Amino acid sequence: MRPLRGLLIFKLGAWAGMIAAAAYVRRSVPSLGDEESDELSLVAVFNGITLKSRAKAFVGGSMLAWFGGIEVDLREVELAPDARLALHTLFGGIAVETPPGWRLESEMNAFAGGVNTRTSPQHDPDAPVLNLTGTALFGGIDVGATARTTGPPAAADGSVPLSR
Repeated sequence: MRPLRGLLIFKLGAWAGMIAAAAYVRRSVPSLGDEESDELSLVAVFNGITLKSRAKAFVGGSMLAWFGGIEVDLREVELAPDARLALHTLFGGIAVETPPGWRLESEMNAFAGGVNTRTSPQHDPDAPVLNLTGTALFGGIDVGATARTTGPPAAADGSVPLSR
């Protein structure tokens, strides 16, 4: 019984230390950037951030989600050459929506989490390139373009199936 109690106290202490560190980071590291900023530095600790960017020469920046979430829409952004985005999560999540024509080059890693990078199947050598680096620890990172549909998918003959 004694070793079990010691393990429980250790785990509670580790969690309390991690939460205290996250609270310190939340107060000492501010988020920088808005809809028009060419460079972003977003920090979501115990909260969430949603941003739709309209930058004219987006160079990238960094995002940290620690017990929080970040959702960024870059579909109206003009990408600058050598744009780089560093994404890091710890028990949090980051979702970045990009235009379908962008090429994404990823050097992201995951540990007990997940990383999903979606790029268009066409390989246009002149497409704008966004370089991605980062780590997902017990969290998730999702970057790419998604196909938006407004109704049920059509069959091969063009007909739309009815709901039952």
